[in-house]
Amino acid sequence: MRKLLCSVLLLIPFINLSASPFDRNANDSINYFRSFDGTRIHYSVKGNGQPVILVHGFITNGDSWPTTPLYDSLLRHNFRIIILDLRGNGTSDHPHDSLAYTGDAEARDVMALARHLQLPAYQVVGYSRGSIITARLLVLDSSVTCAVLGGIGTGFTNPEWPRRLKFYDALSGKDVPELTAMVKNVQAKGLDQRALALMQWGQPFTSPAELSKVEQPVLVIGGDKDEDNDTGGSLAAMMPRGMHGTVAGDHGSVVRSPYFAGWVLDFLLKH
Repeated sequence: MRKLLCSVLLLIPFINLSASPFDRNANDSINYFRSFDGTRIHYSVKGNGQPVILVHGFITNGDSWPTTPLYDSLLRHNFRIIILDLRGNGTSDHPHDSLAYTGDAEARDVMALARHLQLPAYQVVGYSRGSIITARLLVLDSSVTCAVLGGIGTGFTNPEWPRRLKFYDALSGKDVPELTAMVKNVQAKGLDQRALALMQWGQPFTSPAELSKVEQPVLVIGGDKDEDNDTGGSLAAMMPRGMHGTVAGDHGSVVRSPYFAGWVLDFLLKH
């Protein structure tokens, strides 16, 4: 588990009803909307055409996507790219109430954004923790026509996923030696450790039984050197229309690979 930092997850039961937005800068004119429970969610829209929502991973925010080859490829092929900061990240609100992250709150934020933008149908690409949220969208929202689950194996199908529990312990102040660097990174960057932890308090899981009923085409794609996740073949096999691709690289590099972009673009254009 040497590279758990690059993967996903956390959880911790802090209770505090405050919610505070983290402003990127005063000149940021990109949009916000109020989600189902009043949480303010930051999002951006670029391009025209078929809408695709990109869902970022853990200890990051929506700014991670525009630096990838996938983003440029989607724009060149006339997709309408929609990116949000999941609650607790970026300039979206950072609720400090543990219940704010339960009940598929993050997936419901994405669904609320799709309604806000009046999307009758949309595609979704998730990476790392974003794939865990995307899996919930496949279960909850029939408006999702197809999805990509990048950088994730089958671990999240277990509600007692050991890796998630390790992240919980580390962020709650317990000594988890292999995650010491992750906690220091969170603190050095001035990230909201409490909010990051609370994401895992409400961390969703999607059971194999639920995945077996997913009717949409799904591409599961991972790196051949991803030490924390298999390449995704076992996860793809759980879904009737699951497909599997492998890209050279580790967990952190795959999403920045032009080969990842090629796989995803080809899939989205065909579905």
